[in-house]
Amino acid sequence: MTAIAPAVSGGTDATPAPSRRGAASVSTPAALGLVPFAAYVLVFLALPTLLAVVSGFFDDDGAFTLDNLIALGDPVIVQTFVNSIWLSALTAVAGAIIGALACYALLGLPSTSRVRSTVDAVAGVLAQFGGVMLAFAFIATIGLQGMITLWLQNVFGVDIFAEGAWVYSLPGLILPYIYFQVPLMVITFMPAVSALKPQWAEANLTLGGSRTGFWLRIGMPVLAPSFLASLLLLFANAFSSYATAAALASQGSQIVPLQIRAALTSEKTILGRSNLAGTLALGMIVIMAVVMWLYSLVQRRAARWQR
Repeated sequence: MTAIAPAVSGGTDATPAPSRRGAASVSTPAALGLVPFAAYVLVFLALPTLLAVVSGFFDDDGAFTLDNLIALGDPVIVQTFVNSIWLSALTAVAGAIIGALACYALLGLPSTSRVRSTVDAVAGVLAQFGGVMLAFAFIATIGLQGMITLWLQNVFGVDIFAEGAWVYSLPGLILPYIYFQVPLMVITFMPAVSALKPQWAEANLTLGGSRTGFWLRIGMPVLAPSFLASLLLLFANAFSSYATAAALASQGSQIVPLQIRAALTSEKTILGRSNLAGTLALGMIVIMAVVMWLYSLVQRRAARWQR
């Protein structure tokens, strides 16, 4: 009786597959590294959001009520949401277009060039330059006694406030919002523009195509998902902004964040209802959830061209 030895492929021993216990022991330290971030999100994001939303379903006596939800249909509240939506949409579109043009201008520069590095650094700083600092900068520049305002009056006789002090009302928020929307667009959209492969342009020219044809048939269709994703991100950024509007448009509650502030700080009930701030926060969360859901869908499609 002859013993038959098992065949060995390539003359080498087969490497045993890692056991589940070994894989679990490797992934456990990595999971522990997420604990600080998870705790931060829970304490400073999830818990405040939950408390803000739940408070809208209770009255002053702590009894559960749906009466506050009816306030979302009040004409004053509806107009406040409309103001926030059109302001966010307008500044998002303007910031996206200007930022996309800036990205196109930077496309011909190497990523290591001094100009490109400077623009990236400046965009990173200006995207976070908001709140009271930005409001003060615009008041000092184009306020009632601002530098540019007085210069236009003294040199050209132009009074930009002839129709009223618009800089302290809802239209006055457009320029400050665009100011921080443009650098945010540069930060988010530039990686997608840089991902355009030179081989695509070379193939287009080889086949007799033009530069215009490349952008119409290749460049713009490829960048469209990334552009839309950045546009949605800019909308969410403007819709949730508070500090700049609170410092600049101090009169009235013309957008939702300022209406929430009024509901929290007012000694009287807003529209005859208490705890209206939680209801307004719920409305904002619903809109933001829809926007971020659309953003995730579009970003998933845009990621195909950035691999």
